[in-house]
Amino acid sequence: MLDAARSRFAVNGFAATTIRLVAADARVDASQVMQFFRSKDDLFAAVMAIPRSALDRFDTAFEGPSEHLGERVVRAYLDAWEGPAEESEPLMAMLRGSIVNEQANEQLREFIQSRLIEHAGVPAADDVVLRAGLASAMLVGVVTSRRIIGVPMLAEAESEEIVRLVAPAIQAILAPKISIGI
Repeated sequence: MLDAARSRFAVNGFAATTIRLVAADARVDASQVMQFFRSKDDLFAAVMAIPRSALDRFDTAFEGPSEHLGERVVRAYLDAWEGPAEESEPLMAMLRGSIVNEQANEQLREFIQSRLIEHAGVPAADDVVLRAGLASAMLVGVVTSRRIIGVPMLAEAESEEIVRLVAPAIQAILAPKISIGI
């Protein structure tokens, strides 16, 4: 199943890959894929060797009151991308690979954006995808600047300082009515 999923994600990307397509490629029933991998996100995480705990960090960021969404999302991203090596190293490898490999780039982009779209309690509007993309770009940019490029003032900043400064912007993007007091 993992070989079929790797191939399917490589050819179709994250968005166009379905559990049914992976099951057909692996010559198993879709229910078997779901038995081993609870969702397409979990299947992708297994293919990319992203531990379930990192996915849980992202998912739990969207639990709780909307007025603190920005803070939770920024903290979850920093915790996952800069946290324990077993979580952060696969994510950083995927990020580094996406810089030089278009397939990895597309898969990472679709994966990150889908997590924000799926979980962000963003108001139903035409610009939900754009908002998720902007939040994704900002968060990946912060991680890239801190961990790959090593911009000194960002790399040396405490995570809580980054959360304090970036969370209001993410809040304004993902939950605009709450952030502006409407």
